[in-house]
Amino acid sequence: GALRKRPSDRAHGEHGDKSSPTASTSGQDEKVPLEEETLRFSLGSMAGVFLCAAGILGPLVLYGILQERIMTRPYVHGRDGDYFKHSLLIVLLNRLLTCLAALATHLVKRERIRPLAPISAYALVSFSNVVATSCQYEALKHVSFPVQTLAKTAKTVPVMLWGATMLRKRYTPSEYALAALVTSGCTLFLVSGESAATVEVSTGASSGGGSAAWGGALMAAYLGFDGFTSTFQERLYRGRLYRGGQEMTPHHQVLFVTAFSCALALVSLATSGALGPALSFVLDHPACLWDMLLISSTAVTSQFAIAYTIKTYGALVFVAIMTTRQLVSILVSKTLFRHPMQAGQWLGLLVVFGTLYAKIKVKG
Repeated sequence: GALRKRPSDRAHGEHGDKSSPTASTSGQDEKVPLEEETLRFSLGSMAGVFLCAAGILGPLVLYGILQERIMTRPYVHGRDGDYFKHSLLIVLLNRLLTCLAALATHLVKRERIRPLAPISAYALVSFSNVVATSCQYEALKHVSFPVQTLAKTAKTVPVMLWGATMLRKRYTPSEYALAALVTSGCTLFLVSGESAATVEVSTGASSGGGSAAWGGALMAAYLGFDGFTSTFQERLYRGRLYRGGQEMTPHHQVLFVTAFSCALALVSLATSGALGPALSFVLDHPACLWDMLLISSTAVTSQFAIAYTIKTYGALVFVAIMTTRQLVSILVSKTLFRHPMQAGQWLGLLVVFGTLYAKIKVKG
């Protein structure tokens, strides 16, 4: 894109008809300083982008490692190893820390805490988000982390469907073609290897295609509900000005949505009878509690880096970083947790991420 004009350039343009000692400076004289400034701007921007990438990649790659560790590896208590089975407790802790961070942001900015949209709107976003997150965690009991992560790249499809339905968006044939290509790459990855075997053995889940099919159903539910969540959030932001001429800020929406999410997760745990066993597990396995607190902290930390990146460098840079994050997470998981990958799965990865990076380049 074009570089911003320097203040001195604007001043010269506005008062160029006035004679001054600096007005006679030749273009040749200005060429060297302008090139130097351009170079400094480029290097500064690159350094900023790399710092933002580190601020997003670091916490979120760690988030993926912890997610897989909590849901698929045993916690030793005495001589036996026990598996954590209550994913809603992770959701509860995650949303609680995020809610507190959003509340602190409101207090620091001295903003009034009151709902701008109807309460039902926050509740609906919260419900879809909690269901999507729970499905994501539960799927790890039946499919491997690389499968789960790669499946997330197909989120474009439900987002486009929800966008066309709820926001009356129109998409070009090329956008549909790219979405279909990503989905094809995901399918190739799924059918080219035994993606569920290592997880089924480690968690004690029933072996065979039934468990993998259930994991696929959970990921399909995740994609549908997560696509609805992001689309409805966009719809809330499009409300423009709410009561008293206020505009809905990200931390405002996060505060009310996560407050509902905390209540929903807590009620679900209590009514299902899982609250007692979940708390008993973390008391017997303190390492699990530390892992859950750490995974929640990484999620909160990454949100600040994400908000700064989008605000400073735009959505395109953010999408490129998040695409890289998914690829890095798959490779790290394969190395740490020794997931076998066949040639067809590597080809599927190439199709998916090649398509995603091509899409970013076209938009750029």
